Amino acid sequence: MLSEPITQEGNFHVLYVENDMHRASEFKIAFSQIAKVTSVSSRTEAIKRLQEGEVIDLVVINDSLGGLNFLNSIDSARIQYGFPTMLLSADAEIDTNVQAEGKPIIDIFPLAFDNEALRKRLVYLIRRKKYNDIENEFEQFRKQRIPAGKRLFDIIVSFSVLLAISPLLIVVAILIRLDSKGAIFYKSRRIGMGYKLFDMYKFRTMRTGADKLISGMASQNMYKSALPEQAADELCDVCQLAGTACQRPLFQDNMQVCEVQVQRTRKAKAMFMKFKEDPRVTRLGKFLRNTSIDELPQLINILKGDMSFVGNRPLPPYEAEKLTTTAYARRFAAPAGLTGLWQVTKRGKAGVSDQERIQLDALYAKTYSFKTDLIILIRTVKAVFQKENV
Repeated sequence: MLSEPITQEGNFHVLYVENDMHRASEFKIAFSQIAKVTSVSSRTEAIKRLQEGEVIDLVVINDSLGGLNFLNSIDSARIQYGFPTMLLSADAEIDTNVQAEGKPIIDIFPLAFDNEALRKRLVYLIRRKKYNDIENEFEQFRKQRIPAGKRLFDIIVSFSVLLAISPLLIVVAILIRLDSKGAIFYKSRRIGMGYKLFDMYKFRTMRTGADKLISGMASQNMYKSALPEQAADELCDVCQLAGTACQRPLFQDNMQVCEVQVQRTRKAKAMFMKFKEDPRVTRLGKFLRNTSIDELPQLINILKGDMSFVGNRPLPPYEAEKLTTTAYARRFAAPAGLTGLWQVTKRGKAGVSDQERIQLDALYAKTYSFKTDLIILIRTVKAVFQKENV
């Protein structure tokens, strides 16, 4: 597994309890690049900082200053905030997480610790905190619900529209049956608001078995990255300018690769799939797509509460699973929508990147309101009749 660079200074706060000024200085020099290190000379001062509400991610304490007494004194705060503690003992061997499972971590290291061994443990704790922070934010996304006013609007309007256009839906269903073999409706598994998985309904516009052709059509993807891909074993521009060997080497499949290049290549790969002049689309399907009639069965999804009239387009699982960072995941804090900000601003334009789409989705999730939804709905009416073939 590839390692991520640790540049977390300021985000991970270590409180180092040590009355030997030389040791305290050496500790700060050794680890201040990956964490914010604050040293105090007594456990009393450390307890005072905790009682005053200072945010601490790790406490490192010389056991000779009363490490066990310190743990007993702060036990309630330690359980409440869940920060790990590291005891440095003169005669100890390394023993990580001696606390019972499910309790805050307690590590034991020798007082004359090996810098590299302690650094590896510190890096693990930093990454563990980062992972937990992301998981907590994702959990907040999962708890999101469509606002009551927006949901009431969706129910009333979707039911009324379905009732009004039922004759059109029947005619389209008959035409699809006559045009090509296959089901009338197409059900696609999608990820919506709060990572909810649901079946999204459409009129079928493609030939049967169209999903199996995607892997061979990557070169036609409209969301291809504009950045040229570089081999992972090439030097990145930073090392080339410095005239040095690779400064961020990793080993993958018994080969040395550059971590910067690997991360850049990952980002360069498109996260969304959409094709111009898609050969999988039927003759009738092309008309249904250009007029957005194929989307009308999604009114059933809106009535059920899977979607809203306005929101971010629900993604297939293979696309959603690529959006793993917090910035990308924020798009899932908004309802899945039949139309949205992206559709009325960028839809059908050449050279649209997946990054632009993500930014628009995140912007909508942050700012949506009943007023913005009405504006998007009005602009959608115009966008529906634009000439596009995607």
